[in-house]
Order: sequence, then C-alpha cells, then structure tokens
Amino acid sequence: MTITTCIFDAYGTLFDISAAAREAAAEPGRVALAACWQKLAADWRTKQLQYTWHRALVREHREFWLVTQDGLDWALENNGLAGDGDLRDRLLKLYWELTAYPEVPAMLANLKDMGMNTAILSNGSPAMLEGAVTSAGLNEVLDDTLSVEEVGVFKPAPEVYELVTRRFECPPRHVLFVSSNCWDALAARGYRFQAVWVNRAGEPLDRLGHTPRETLSDLAGIPDLAKEF
Repeated sequence: MTITTCIFDAYGTLFDISAAAREAAAEPGRVALAACWQKLAADWRTKQLQYTWHRALVREHREFWLVTQDGLDWALENNGLAGDGDLRDRLLKLYWELTAYPEVPAMLANLKDMGMNTAILSNGSPAMLEGAVTSAGLNEVLDDTLSVEEVGVFKPAPEVYELVTRRFECPPRHVLFVSSNCWDALAARGYRFQAVWVNRAGEPLDRLGHTPRETLSDLAGIPDLAKEF
C-alpha cells in the first residue's frame, strides 16, 4: 500500500482551539475570563460540535462561522459572561488567528519533502480556513484547504470525505487522514481512509464500530507513518 495524500482536520488537529480563550484570558482586565477560560473553551468546542452534528442530521446547514458564534454565545452564558460584548468580539477575532501546534510546520514540511499531497478537510468555511492557515504561516506546506461548504453538510457525512478522493483523484486506501476528533477519524476509517487519531488528551476510544489504524499523542510521527502504511 502506498500513501500519496495526507489530509488533516483543522480545528483541534493542526490548530489549538483553546488558544483564543487562553490568549484573551491573559490580557489585562480579563479577570472573570481568567477564572474560567478552560471551561469556557471546552464548552465552546462542545457546543460547536454538537450544533454541527444536529445540523448534519436534520440537513439544516449553516455556515461554520455562524455555528461557531452560536456555540460561543452558549458558552458565554453558561459561564456568566453573556453580557460582555467586548469579550465576545475579542474571542471571535482570536479564533481567526488560532495558533498551530508546535510540531505542525516541520511535520507538514517533511511530508512535502517526501512528495506527499497535503491538505485540510474541515467543517470550517473557506474564509476561516484561509485566515487560520495564513496566520500560522502554513500556505507553502499545504496544497489545498477543502471545506464542507462545497457539499453543504458537516462531518461525518460521507460526501465530505469524498471531497478528498475527488480533489486528488486517488482511491481512499491511498489517503492518510488525521484528526484529533475520534469520531472523525473513525468515520474516515469507515470511508476506507488510513485514519490516525491524534489523542492529545488521553481519552478512551469512541465506540462507533471502527478503530483507527494508529493512535498518536501528537503529529510529529505522521511522516514516519506515511512511509509505513
């Protein structure tokens, strides 16, 4: 088997989704946020994902940027910060500039040196992904950013994963797909990708009928796996 194409989820996989809340909490005058930023970040991510699953299930698509705002509004209210409009605006601004995990630039550069196709496959809107990729300086090590907006439904709908095989004209077995979301990696495995789960938090495996080809604690080992698979 030969891997020709390495595909990455964006949020939580390449980009640190806690960075917006963490950076805002460190700014002067953010005492209330500093006391709860970790919970707010977790609440925000949980609701963001739950809303995408609901919308995919009932086929009521809404752009990911709007879903992200809906999730933040719930998280702010749940943490007693709903009335702070300045904080809301600041968090949303920072979400467009999320920090990439430290190992990401070198890992992607290694894949490109190996001759691999590299791309993002994300729920994010094209504008959001462009902002994150540019902010992190990853334009030169990614061949494309694929957004669910092309098909109008969120992951884990199969037509999302099909975007990869159409774009790179390759069979699923030649694709190494990487996600920090276990459910995403397992859905990709069901689509017959060679899926890797990046389990940074040491969580249990989701019970969804598939298992990843490999589980890693970070992305540094991806180039070696691409050679082995």
